[in-house]
Amino acid sequence: MTYCVFRIQTSNSTMWSVFFLVSSGLLLETGLCTAGQTVLRVTTIKQEPYTMSRGTDLEGFCMDLLLELSKKAGFSYKVQLVKDNSYGRQDENGNWNGMIGEVVRGEADLAIAPLTLTAARERVVGMTKPFMQTGISILLRKDITVETGVFDFLTPFSTETWVGVVAAYLLTAASIYVMTRLSPCEWSQPQSEENRFSFVQSLWFTAGALTLQGTGPHPRALSGRVLTCSWWLFTIVLLASYFSNLSSSKSPESTQLTVKGFEDLANQNRIQYGCLAGSSTLAFFKNSNNPVYRRIYEHMERSKSFVSTLDEGVRRVKEGDYAFIGESVSLDLAAVRHCELVRAREIIGMRGFSIATALGSPLIKNLSVAVLQMNEAGELAHLQSKWWSSSCVPDQARSPSVPLHSLRGLFLLLSLGVGLGALLAVLELVHKSRTTAKQLKKSCCSVLSEELSLRLRTSDVSSALENAEKDKEKA
Repeated sequence: MTYCVFRIQTSNSTMWSVFFLVSSGLLLETGLCTAGQTVLRVTTIKQEPYTMSRGTDLEGFCMDLLLELSKKAGFSYKVQLVKDNSYGRQDENGNWNGMIGEVVRGEADLAIAPLTLTAARERVVGMTKPFMQTGISILLRKDITVETGVFDFLTPFSTETWVGVVAAYLLTAASIYVMTRLSPCEWSQPQSEENRFSFVQSLWFTAGALTLQGTGPHPRALSGRVLTCSWWLFTIVLLASYFSNLSSSKSPESTQLTVKGFEDLANQNRIQYGCLAGSSTLAFFKNSNNPVYRRIYEHMERSKSFVSTLDEGVRRVKEGDYAFIGESVSLDLAAVRHCELVRAREIIGMRGFSIATALGSPLIKNLSVAVLQMNEAGELAHLQSKWWSSSCVPDQARSPSVPLHSLRGLFLLLSLGVGLGALLAVLELVHKSRTTAKQLKKSCCSVLSEELSLRLRTSDVSSALENAEKDKEKA
């Protein structure tokens, strides 16, 4: 009996020992046992706004990202700056420097920075899902990117304003044509006289007033003069606004060089251009089969126009006659922090920024899932808007086009002039019709109707004039 009890006790203690070992292993594997949790060594590089110094601490986009990832993946960390201040490239002997080199040699567990995901890096380290998408673009001074277009003289006014000006011109010319036919002071004898203001002459007179040339003949009737004065005032204010906005839209420092993309950059020799030494951007141009990109790489190699840091590239661009080629996201930051700079619109070689870990590390899966969760929740976009906020005021060097609504008072004044002129022309015709009706003892309405029919029907007037000329010839 004692022997059996002893066997049962021994079996129970063995079972409890096995259970303890299995449970401890599971706890360690899942990270729930925090007493012996390993502190990850994280390497990074100083680059605004990814990682920046604030006293003895570090802050920036990457630091905020690292904090959120540690909460989601459940790890603690200690950040250290890379010793050689480099991102990581492979030398001729196959050795890596920078942050990639520290991860490869086991000096760091993670590398968090704007590290571009490339095939060469993927071979030696593990790369997570990209936390930011970027590409390659050009950073320039704004005066180098100013483009002088063929139709730049139209920029002072918006498209709607130009349409309004053309409509006002045609309406005024048509109004002059109609009023000079209606007004008896302008055209007293439609049966025997030819109207001085044909439609073509009305267009010519209105265009002459628009260009301040004063082409004749001028209207003699009060209605025509009121309309003409309204059009003159309209043109004076319009031209003053046009020339004022045209002069302010021109850059004080004109340049003959315009760089809109990489082909323009490769086809000029006035300014130097370069990129970060040993960067993935340089590798892109070096390995490219595109002839334009090959020319850019050969030029950079020949002129040795590389820079060691992004800040150095920005400084050289600000000094002038230099274009910096780099990651579009980083160039966007430089453009919003230095208002005299601008990033070219063309972006090539789209790629992503990733976090590097040791090759085969179990951290890759957890970090990639955490990055995707942050992206789906909009947290990455929030962090980017936080650290890429602009400090520039709107550029006043080039005035915006004058919209139509800003000149609505001017168009209203012209409309009132047209309306008043038309009213006076009708009153003049009515006054003559009443006088003629008294003389002929006819109804004023019938006389007015006859006058309107005679003055507005060009075919009848032409026939009357031809008959009058034939009568003169017979006589």
